[in-house]
Amino acid sequence: MVQESTQADAPVIAEGVDEEPVEANRRLFTGWRMQVLAAVAAVYALFHMAALNGVSISAYTGITVPLLPQFPMETWNFRIVHIAGALALGFVVYNAMLFSDKDENTQGGIWGKLAYVLFIPALFALGTSLWFAQTIASGTLPEMGGLTTWPAFAGTPIYNQEVWYFGFPLLIATGGGIVLGWLETAPRDRFRVSDILLGVCGIAVAAYLVAIYGTAARNAVGTPFVPIGVAFAATAGSAMILELTRRVAGLALVIITGVFLLYTFVAHLLPGILAVQSAYSWQRFFGHVYSDAGILGPTTAVSSTYIILFIIFAAFLQASKVGDYFVNFAFAAAGRARGGPAKVAIFASGLMGMINGTSAGNVVATGSLTIPLMKKVGYRPTTAGAVEAAASTGGQIMPPIMGAGAFIMAEITGIPYQEIAIAAIIPAILYFVSVYFMVDFEAAKLGMRGMREDELPKLAKMVRQVYLFIPIIILIAALFMGYSVIRAGTLATMAAAVVSWLTPFPMTLRGIAKAFELAGIMSIQIIAVCACAGIIVGVISLTGVGARFSAVLLDLAGVSQLLALFFAMCIAILLGMGMPTTAAYAVAASVVAPGLVQLGIPQLTAHFFVFYFAVLSAITPPVALASYAAAGISGANPMQTSVASFKIGIAAFIVPFMFFYNSALLMDGTWFEVIRAGITATFGVFLLSGSVQGWFMGQRSAWFIRVGLLAAALLMIEGGLVTDLIGIAVTAGAWLIQRFLHLDPNASIAVRGAD
Repeated sequence: MVQESTQADAPVIAEGVDEEPVEANRRLFTGWRMQVLAAVAAVYALFHMAALNGVSISAYTGITVPLLPQFPMETWNFRIVHIAGALALGFVVYNAMLFSDKDENTQGGIWGKLAYVLFIPALFALGTSLWFAQTIASGTLPEMGGLTTWPAFAGTPIYNQEVWYFGFPLLIATGGGIVLGWLETAPRDRFRVSDILLGVCGIAVAAYLVAIYGTAARNAVGTPFVPIGVAFAATAGSAMILELTRRVAGLALVIITGVFLLYTFVAHLLPGILAVQSAYSWQRFFGHVYSDAGILGPTTAVSSTYIILFIIFAAFLQASKVGDYFVNFAFAAAGRARGGPAKVAIFASGLMGMINGTSAGNVVATGSLTIPLMKKVGYRPTTAGAVEAAASTGGQIMPPIMGAGAFIMAEITGIPYQEIAIAAIIPAILYFVSVYFMVDFEAAKLGMRGMREDELPKLAKMVRQVYLFIPIIILIAALFMGYSVIRAGTLATMAAAVVSWLTPFPMTLRGIAKAFELAGIMSIQIIAVCACAGIIVGVISLTGVGARFSAVLLDLAGVSQLLALFFAMCIAILLGMGMPTTAAYAVAASVVAPGLVQLGIPQLTAHFFVFYFAVLSAITPPVALASYAAAGISGANPMQTSVASFKIGIAAFIVPFMFFYNSALLMDGTWFEVIRAGITATFGVFLLSGSVQGWFMGQRSAWFIRVGLLAAALLMIEGGLVTDLIGIAVTAGAWLIQRFLHLDPNASIAVRGAD
């Protein structure tokens, strides 16, 4: 939002840019319904904060309450409850379809009544799972190796109970609930019966898995001997995860997951590297996928710890209006430069995107302010949207928080998060410097002005409020003092609450409760996406298809390592198209990164390579989520906007290749090597921007000058001493030609025919 008077030249003050956008299928409850939802969401977020910091109710009161925060809470159980809570919240908050006017006047109908009927099998399945838990806890079952056994083999009474009392009722209720979700309508401020039904099914899945995974049956996961009930629970759970992902993130990830699921059951029929020796049964696959090799694996491990913790941190920052301050500070610092709003977008979107976690969400948050102002100073709608999309996407690679993908990288690779954040510094600088040069040269070509002093927030006032950066400074300091990510994030969250007392928006107990409520709602999308990506990871781990892609990369590397890297880039971008950053990286890291490591590329370099292209898929045509979101605000053509944002972010497509040829860009080397690599690469992206925009040393450039600048840029970016010297020589030659020959920008080289 922009606060301004009716006068066109009123000061631009950002307000509400860090408020969560309201999706077109999100319910807007009022009255007691809103209070109930707020309480559940707040408890859900608080549950994670308490469990991650070792708060134990039983330790303080002596009362043991099942599934409430205890330390250490059993890992699989914690992740199962984490997903179940997101499913229950998500189905209630997000409607299956976009709202229309007719929904405001309809309630329930025949589909709502049918949903009530389906509560019978849902509650029956839930009751059965609780009965199983009671049976296991009773001590009447035999033990083996200190673990309670779960004798659910074919022909036993427990097997029949799992099939008829738990499995089929659960699948009937889940399948019916998903179908009815597409049919049942209700006003936007009311609950739907089918959504509550799906929430009950999600709880039933969790109750069963928590009980069974506490027995020796966990050891059978991934084998043909897995209990049949686990396969039923995993099937229902996977279906609900896919449906919630469709509601919160669209069809792209769901379709990709569907392709992987289909591959699992037809892989034995396929030729070549995609083939497997024998078919996988339904029971074996779904008994495998809801384990730490799939849904409960690295993606959910990160979403249930680091990601949700930093979502809570972001919610506390939002409550203290730090997002508004970031944008206003960027306006005060950069608004006077030519094309000022575009440069504001770069700084503000980088700061916001760092803690936002999604490129498209960041576009909506800051773009609603910056895009109209860019158009006001002369940028075309396509360019305005493209600048915002490119800048918002770059926020995902901005340390120290780097959206959410960096936490998954730390989990998958085992590399300390601090090392990842340090390694990301120079690449992030190169990205934003490149985008800055691109918009600056565009503004210079169009003769744009900056914003006037009276149009901007007062820099002196912004400097006096610099204390709002304290929570982020505390986060960085705590990380580099050796505190764990969880402890550092908790300290930063507490600091955000304390700092808010110095602002006009102090956080009271009500404000803190509101922040936890916001965190609970904000976490739904990322949890669903991570769980859905976990299904793909489960397919890859069971079928070994990732190893087959690695073999292809190795074969290509025998011909050319550059060709192998290009192939890896294409796979990472294709897998990431239309997907949120977190899921895009998680999937690409499972398919592509192992092959790069086998090529001899260091693990950190390989994963950064994959991570960058997963991030850049948000601005890569033809499916560019961030660009499409920006086009919706700017009013430009989405495809043209995605092409323009690809052009503005072009340097980022070269930076990952630089890692391979010059590891000093990831802080791997002596200080001299790192500094020289950073300086020459920065000069290289300056030349690259000049080549792409056709602007060099204060004037337009002829096409052959642009070609020379491109060659010099690639030589400087490569990073070797000889290539640097050649690049400098080419640049000097281009400058001398342009400076003294005064060439027409539209000049061409005359070619005489042989006649």
